[in-house]
Amino acid sequence: MMKKTILFMLVLMMTMDMQAQETISLPQPEVSKLSMTLGNALAQRRSERKFSDKEISMQTLSTLLWAACGVSDPKSGKITAPSAVNMQDVKVYVCSKSGACLYNAKANTLTKVSDKNLLDAIAGRQAFAKEAPISLVLVSTKDSDRSPNDRWGAMDTGYVSQNIYLACTALGLKTVARGTMDYDTLKRELKLADTSYLELNHPIGY
Repeated sequence: MMKKTILFMLVLMMTMDMQAQETISLPQPEVSKLSMTLGNALAQRRSERKFSDKEISMQTLSTLLWAACGVSDPKSGKITAPSAVNMQDVKVYVCSKSGACLYNAKANTLTKVSDKNLLDAIAGRQAFAKEAPISLVLVSTKDSDRSPNDRWGAMDTGYVSQNIYLACTALGLKTVARGTMDYDTLKRELKLADTSYLELNHPIGY
């Protein structure tokens, strides 16, 4: 019995260690890469639906995620996107062929939530969307009781979406905001609560 207990504890510890390794630290965002003027970014911003298979580096991804809704003032915890009553309810999931991760803005990390390739579910009937190496899925979550996110969630998502557009323009990337996706599959595979709303997705590539 003692041997079985020790073996069980060893397996449990190994499983916990593997789970701990599922959190990926991102490089510090290179804000200087976003130095394009606002006027030029607004003038050049476009929705694009053709992508190459060139991979996006972790450094570029980190900068893009910071621009989307990263922490811009560590002292106050304020982020780059406006948010109704500062709920900061919009969560960003990074999806690729190797799985899906949740972006943690405060820790600047990615936490894996699925090992499955969800690009088909994100693309839905529009096959072009799965050609991009990554897609960002924007989810409004009710983590605060201060205001219902079914009222403000879409508005807050719009702010984050525009940040993604402008950052992609500055970084030489292409994207398009989409509402089409397989909501049931994504809600299940991303392990979303009933109070979470799948709002938009952004295929991103060169």
